[in-house]
Amino acid sequence: MYRIHPTTENKCHARGTEKSTCPSVLTVWKKSSMTFQGTDGFCVYDSTGKMIFRVDNYSRRNRCMTRGLVLMDGSGKPLMTMKPQILSMHEQWNGFQGDDSSKASPKTPVFTMRRRSMIQSSDEAEVFMWGSILGAMAPDFRIDGCFRSRHCKIRDCSGEVAAEISRKKANTTLLLSDDVFSLIIRPGCECDLIMAFVVIMDRICRKPFAPILCS
Repeated sequence: MYRIHPTTENKCHARGTEKSTCPSVLTVWKKSSMTFQGTDGFCVYDSTGKMIFRVDNYSRRNRCMTRGLVLMDGSGKPLMTMKPQILSMHEQWNGFQGDDSSKASPKTPVFTMRRRSMIQSSDEAEVFMWGSILGAMAPDFRIDGCFRSRHCKIRDCSGEVAAEISRKKANTTLLLSDDVFSLIIRPGCECDLIMAFVVIMDRICRKPFAPILCS
């Protein structure tokens, strides 16, 4: 476990706390905190090894049937729910505040995220915060690079890098598997919002997942 934790001294705080304390580096482990075989999800750690975000077991079999992926803090409090848009050619997802996993009385989305191209091999995506008009305005965020190889950047509307994903090193020369990677976030950005983008990128990029028993 110690090998996946970052070595920086910065700490992360989720939405609602001081943005200036947002970390330089988080460690993302593509593993559900539910430890039984076949689980899928994410565990995200700060520099002390404390879990600050998690996404627990979810189905990857049929995106049209999913009730949403819930991003939680380390204690299990729902922060954001991400739902796929049915019959979307661009793999569009909507993000909602808190737990909105039920189908009744949905909330107003916080953001909409979609693949920039209809080509399934593309890893580039764009994000429109609620109020932006799809197709008529520039996106509020865009994801450039290759998420599958853990080498991509999340840029804001001005083109500045808001966050960066990169392979994590166990030491100066040894790279860990791509199930563990670093998430570098610019100070002032909302950590839970950036992590929600990462969770959706994992779904729209369709990277094969190892556990056979995962539904």
